[in-house]
Amino acid sequence: MYWSDPVVKVKGIGAKSAELYAKLGIVTVGQLIGHFPREYERYEAPVLIGSATDGMVCTVEGILTESAKPVPGNARRMIVARVRDVSGEMEFRWFNSPYILKQFPHGRRLLFRGKVSKSGRRVCMMQPEIFTEEAYRMRMRSMRPVYHLTAGLSSNAVSKAVKAALSVTEIPDPMPQKLRKQRGLMKLADAYIEIHEPKDEAVTKEAVRRLAYDEFYRFLLSVRHMKMSILREANSCVIEKHTYADAILGSLPYELTGAQKRAVAEITNDLQGAYPMQRLLQGDVGSGKTIVALLALSMCAESGFQGCLMAPTEVLARQHYDTFCKTLEPFGLKVALLVGSQGLAERKKMLAGLASGEYQIAIGTHALFQDSVQFSNLGLVIVDEQHRFGVKQREMLQRKGMTPHLLIMSATPIPRTLAMMLYGDMDISLLDEQPANRLPVKSCVVDGSYRPTAYKFIREKAAAGDQVYVICPMIEESETSDGENVTEYTQKLREELPGLTISALHGQMDGAEKNRILNEFAAGNIQVLVSTTVIEVGINVPNATVMMIENAERFGLSALHQLRGRVGRGAKQSYCIFIQGNEDAESRERLNVLLHAKNGFEIAEEDLRLRGPGDFFGIRQSGGMDFKIADIIRDAAVLKDAKDDIDALSEEESEAQYHVLIAEHSDIVVY
Repeated sequence: MYWSDPVVKVKGIGAKSAELYAKLGIVTVGQLIGHFPREYERYEAPVLIGSATDGMVCTVEGILTESAKPVPGNARRMIVARVRDVSGEMEFRWFNSPYILKQFPHGRRLLFRGKVSKSGRRVCMMQPEIFTEEAYRMRMRSMRPVYHLTAGLSSNAVSKAVKAALSVTEIPDPMPQKLRKQRGLMKLADAYIEIHEPKDEAVTKEAVRRLAYDEFYRFLLSVRHMKMSILREANSCVIEKHTYADAILGSLPYELTGAQKRAVAEITNDLQGAYPMQRLLQGDVGSGKTIVALLALSMCAESGFQGCLMAPTEVLARQHYDTFCKTLEPFGLKVALLVGSQGLAERKKMLAGLASGEYQIAIGTHALFQDSVQFSNLGLVIVDEQHRFGVKQREMLQRKGMTPHLLIMSATPIPRTLAMMLYGDMDISLLDEQPANRLPVKSCVVDGSYRPTAYKFIREKAAAGDQVYVICPMIEESETSDGENVTEYTQKLREELPGLTISALHGQMDGAEKNRILNEFAAGNIQVLVSTTVIEVGINVPNATVMMIENAERFGLSALHQLRGRVGRGAKQSYCIFIQGNEDAESRERLNVLLHAKNGFEIAEEDLRLRGPGDFFGIRQSGGMDFKIADIIRDAAVLKDAKDDIDALSEEESEAQYHVLIAEHSDIVVY
C-alpha cells in the first residue's frame, strides 16, 4: 500500500467509515497514519470506592454484592450491577449491552474502569470496562492511544485501522543515516509505529522527537526558500507617500505607544527599501497591531498600489472591514470585502473592482486565495495571525502581485530565541507596550470548589449587561478523560444560570454555524458563550468582560494568555478565572505565572523554562504554528537542531530538497 492510496483500501474501512474519516480530513492512507493520538490513556492502580470523586476517571476493585440484572421496562435495556470494597459500594450501569450479563460470575473479584458520577450518597460508573485481576495487571504496563474523533468513530476503531495500514504501507526513510545517528533519531517507520502502538513511554518520547524534527525541518526549509526568493527580487513597489497616514494619526483620540511608533517607522523604511518587506509584527492581544496595519495600507494606497489584509475568521474580517471603511473612505479610498458567506452579486462586484483597481484595499479570509481573486497592482499583503496560515498560503497570496511587501501580524507570544528560528526569513517588530487606556485583566487561579462563587459572579455580570466566555478543553464527553466538555457544560450552565442566553461553539461546527454564533455573540444577543479554544483568535467583543477557563492545567501558558486576551478589550474592568482541574502542585506553579508576568513574552519565556519533556501529549500547543505533533516550547531543542541542519545546506541543496519536499506536496520528509 502507498501513502497516497485512498483510505478505503485499509482493511476494516468501508465506504461508510471512509465518510466518517473524511470529516476528520483523512482521505488517504498517509493522512490516516499521520493522524496522531491527542493523548495516551494510562491504566493506574485501582482506588478505593470511598475515595472516588465526581467526574474522576479511575479503576475500582471489588466483589459483586448481587448478580447483574437488566432493569425491567427500560427502553435502553439498562443493566445494573453493584460492587463493594472495604470503603463502600458503587453501582455500575450499561446500556444496550446484553453481553455484559455473561461477564459476572457471582462472588468473583473484578476491576471496573470508567468515569465516576456522584449524586448525594449514590456513587455510579457508566459503561465501565471490566477486567479480571490478571488482565488489568497487563494493561497497567501499557499505554492506549486516544485520538481526535467524530461521531461514529471510536479510538479503538482508529487504532485498529492505523495498525492495519502500518502493517502493509512502505514508509521510506530519506534521512541520511549519518545525520540520523548524529542527531540520535530513530527510523521514520519505527517512529510512526511507536506513536500509534506505544510499548514504552521513553521510546514513545523518542518517536515524538523524530516526528517533531521532521515537521520543523519541512517548515524551516520552506522559510529558507521564501527568503532566498525574496532576496533575488528588487523592490518593485516603492511606497513613499504618507500624507493620509499623518492625517489619520492626527485624528486619533489617543497617541500611539512608543512601540507602535517604532513599528510604524520600521515598516515605513521597509516599504521604500531595496528589497520587498518581509516583517513580523508581534505583540500581545490588544497591543494595537490593527492601527499599524491600517496606516501601512493607507501609505500603500496613496502611493498608487493595492493592499490586502487576510484575517483568520469571517467575523474578524467583517470587524476590520467596518473599521477600515470608516477611517479610509474620507480620503477617497475604497475597501472591498471577500468572505465565504457573501452573496454572488456582491462578490462579483468586489472581484471586478479589485481587478480594475477601483478598490484600493481588500479585507478577507481564505477567500483571498482563490484563483478568481485578481488584483490590478498588489503592493502590500498583511496576514493577521500567521500560524493559522502556512508558508505555502503566504506564497500563494504574494504571487497575486509582482513580489509585494509582506507584513505578518501575530499575537502569539514566542520567546525571542525561538522567534528568530521560526521567522528566519523576516525582520521582527515588537509591540511590547499596552495602550495607556487599557486596564489589565484581573486574574485568579482556583480549584473546582470555587465554581459556585464563579457562577454567582457570572450571573451578576450578565445582569449588569456584560458578556462571558467559558472555555472547555473538549467538545464532547470522553470515556477516558475527566476534562470538562462544551456539550455537557452548556446544558449544565443553563440549569445553573436559568434566564441567561447561553450558546455553545466548537471547531466541529460547520463554518456558517460558527459564524452565526460568533456574530450573535458580537451583537450582544448571547450572554454566555461556552467554547473550545476556537475563540482564541478572530473575535473582538469589547463588551465581554469575564472569562472562565475549565481544566486550565491542560493548556500551555501562552495559549491561556491568548485566550485571556479575548476579554479586557473595552473600557470596563475585565476578569479571568483559571480553574485547575487537578491538585498537582507543579500545575499550580505553572498557572501562577499568569498572575504575575507583565506580558505574553515573559509568559512565553517562563513556559520555555517550566515545560520540559514530561507531558508530550495532553497539553495544548503553546501557540506558534499549527504543527501536528511538534511543540515549539516542549521541543525547543529539536527546533534548534533542525535549524542548524537547514543552515548547513548549500543553496543548491536547499532548493533541490524544497522542490521535492514542498513543491511536489510530498508527505514524507526528504533530506
